[in-house]
Amino acid sequence: MTLREKIGQLYGVWVGACDEGGEVAPHQHEMEEPVDLDALLPYGLGQLTRPFGTAPVDPAVGAVSLARTQRRIAAANRFGIPALAHEECLAGFAAWGATAYPVPLSWGATFNPALIREMAGAIGRDLRSVGIHQGLAPVLDVVRDARWGRVEETIGEDPYLVGTIGTAYVQGLEAAGLVATLKHFAGYSASRAGRNLAPVGMGARERADVILPPFEMALREGGARSVMHAYTDTDGIPSATDEELLTGLLRDTWDFTGTVVADYFGIAFLKTLHGVAGTFGEAAGAALAAGVDVELPTVKAFGEPLLEAVTAGHVPQELVDRAVRRVLVQKAELGLLDPGWSPRPAALAELAEETVDSGSVRGSVDLDPDANRALAREVAEQAVVLLHNDGTLPLSADAPGRPRRIALIGPHAEEPTAVLGCYAFPVHVGSRHPEVPPGIGLPTLHEAIASEFPGSEIVVARGADVDGTATDGFAAAAELARGADLVIAVLGDRAGLFGRGTSGEGCDAESLALPGVQQQLLDLLLDSGTPVVVTLVTGRPYALGRAVTESAAIVQSFFPGEEGTTALASVLSGRVHPTGRLPVSVPRHPGAQPSTYLTAKLGHAGEVSSIDPTPAFGFGHGLTYTTFSWTDLSGDGEQVPTDGAFRLSCTVRNTGPRAGTEVVQLYLHDPVASVVQPVRRLVGYVRVGLEPGDAVRVHVEVPADLASFTGRAGRRIVEPGALALHLSASSTRPRLTARVSLTGPVREVDHRRRFHARFTLEPLVSE
Repeated sequence: MTLREKIGQLYGVWVGACDEGGEVAPHQHEMEEPVDLDALLPYGLGQLTRPFGTAPVDPAVGAVSLARTQRRIAAANRFGIPALAHEECLAGFAAWGATAYPVPLSWGATFNPALIREMAGAIGRDLRSVGIHQGLAPVLDVVRDARWGRVEETIGEDPYLVGTIGTAYVQGLEAAGLVATLKHFAGYSASRAGRNLAPVGMGARERADVILPPFEMALREGGARSVMHAYTDTDGIPSATDEELLTGLLRDTWDFTGTVVADYFGIAFLKTLHGVAGTFGEAAGAALAAGVDVELPTVKAFGEPLLEAVTAGHVPQELVDRAVRRVLVQKAELGLLDPGWSPRPAALAELAEETVDSGSVRGSVDLDPDANRALAREVAEQAVVLLHNDGTLPLSADAPGRPRRIALIGPHAEEPTAVLGCYAFPVHVGSRHPEVPPGIGLPTLHEAIASEFPGSEIVVARGADVDGTATDGFAAAAELARGADLVIAVLGDRAGLFGRGTSGEGCDAESLALPGVQQQLLDLLLDSGTPVVVTLVTGRPYALGRAVTESAAIVQSFFPGEEGTTALASVLSGRVHPTGRLPVSVPRHPGAQPSTYLTAKLGHAGEVSSIDPTPAFGFGHGLTYTTFSWTDLSGDGEQVPTDGAFRLSCTVRNTGPRAGTEVVQLYLHDPVASVVQPVRRLVGYVRVGLEPGDAVRVHVEVPADLASFTGRAGRRIVEPGALALHLSASSTRPRLTARVSLTGPVREVDHRRRFHARFTLEPLVSE
């Protein structure tokens, strides 16, 4: 291959599929100049960026358009190499008509990796069916400041939860034949003050023990084949130029052999935002040297600037050779270099070649079938978190005491897209095409409540806008509340991009007070004298003021997707019992940030500071409609060597009148260590579903490796000494504690250490 042909494999072109079935057209983005495909294609093309996720297009017609374009790309270059096509899949395939699943923060709330693996498999199969090869997910950033706009895209504030759920998602995508892309590597979520792209000031130990473990797990156990660098700089080093991170750690230590792709425009940002490159050629050389292989979304620095820099001897050609080898190996793994390769995807495979046109195929590909919707509903149901309940819930629809008149009040009462995150297609792209229907069913909460409670009268008031300042709707809302038997206050966020929402990329928050005048509206409803069930549809946790103690109940959901309103209504009625647990802490005060549960003793409340960061509801919290007893702990007092494992067990019994699911969470506390440790950290969990009266014996093997941390010398070690292992209902509610000890010498471990405690459940005879 010539130098220009090699470079042609190292960038993408942002395109949109043609809704008439013709070839894709370059997307004109405000940050870039138009691309001349005729000039580029004779030298080959590395990637096609978001052919389905750029503008509304019928899925079948889009597949025809993509196939025709791939045929053109392969025919135009002398090696017959097609492009690799990628799409966003943060909460489902980001395409018109595709299922909008709950956002990743909801995945975390399920504490159910198996369910998320199943969901990811369905997403991956849909993507592959229309000719997509790579998905830009999951986000493995660990929440460090909930004011950050992209909290909704994360899985939570704990690295073990993020790692296990994220790894399951990777496994689902990869099993479907899709290249999963881990992002954002590394530290993006730790930007100062929660501002998007702001510098990151964390130390090496926080990076090693909090930020990196999810990536380690997803690579080793998930088999992810691509990694995306973060936009941010850490201590002055942009991730895109961090050779120690992208090559020294990722490849030399972790043995990663896949591709590293740029976050969109991230290489150009080295010149325009970071100021570490004077020209785009210098930016390209710095990124290549660090270990970035592919420029996305479209050609800029890796085009003519890179060609000129290599030709002039400023960038070694060996760096180009290294990157193109990785790209071509991945294309070979995907079958794109096979002699019998065909551009026709599975969705078009059974159609005769001569019949494949936009008219004959339109409407023939269903990316939102009943099975998908059922799966989306199950994830949404398991992600609903019951934060508080004075006994008002469940509102059994058929019970004689059901509320006769329900006042549904709030900005989300009748908003179809309220349940969608910023990367769901109807929000991310559809908002720019208001003339096009969303392509999927989006029942409002009003519709879902009316369906769930057919014997009740439902009255509705908006009360206020999500982020508005007007209060002229308050009087009508208060009147409805006073005349009702029950108020359901439905409040929360509006997803959007770069300031066009209250949650989402570039939609950072100054504080964790509810947006706009929603807290004032909530206080007004609490003053009505009618019981208030607060129902939240948000992208981040918010302080709720008086509602924490004065409301009848609080139900939290995190952008629960297209089946979210149905899930919420079913939990309110008790038809589905709540099983979700908080993946992020809910603050008591809106300004006590940044704080997560994963902090040292001095990060908690104390006499040395006037700020109390104690949450209203801690990480892992979630109530049910039944009660559980935890008894008969064994394993207390155990001593094992630093290469051994503790063995604990306890009995969990459903002591209430309803079926329910307890999530047994295992936290580790290291009271004396050579470096400061968090008060507690999650090292394992298991869901335990029980019928009334049923019980299980929960056995757990806890490897000493789980006590490891990064020591003073920068290496991960297991130290001898006392530990406390808490079997807990949440990070703030330990139920049983085993005091144990590690003995023997300090032991060094690495990325091959054991990641998991092993749980087994032994059913016991019912009482």
